[in-house]
Amino acid sequence: MRRRGKQANLQRLGSVLQGVLKKHNISFDPEEQRLHEVWHKAVGPQISVQTRPEKLRRNTLFVKVSSSVWMQQLHNLKAEIIEKFNQHIGKELVKNVHFSIGEIPSTLPEKLYPGLFSPETYPLKDKEKKLIEKSISSIADKDLKEILKRVMTKNIIRRRFSGTRKPP
Repeated sequence: MRRRGKQANLQRLGSVLQGVLKKHNISFDPEEQRLHEVWHKAVGPQISVQTRPEKLRRNTLFVKVSSSVWMQQLHNLKAEIIEKFNQHIGKELVKNVHFSIGEIPSTLPEKLYPGLFSPETYPLKDKEKKLIEKSISSIADKDLKEILKRVMTKNIIRRRFSGTRKPP
């Protein structure tokens, strides 16, 4: 019976899949996706919109933050964040969190967490509803009116989290 040699060219399925997805310009990293999901559950939607977990290296979680004000606030909450993150991931994985200021894509939370900016999750105030109705009242097309209403509603809710809310 012939003895098999080492199969040096074996690759992990995840690596092969990553290569195929990258070749077709589809970015998907399951570890990164899991990191974002756990981060969102640990810190909630308001903080999640202002932050983006970058990577986890040697028990340190690296997180980009939208501004120095948010970075200071999160630094004060560091111990609580570490505890909640570890609780959601199911093991004592993170021992430190390193915050740095960076650009946070505005569409990231909505792509990861559909319904985050929905009126069911965060209902509009009466004043906001009246503003939308007044703005679309002159539009005759029902479909266009409904589309604009949805867009304006999401925009108002999104502004609550981004801190760029402008007075009506």
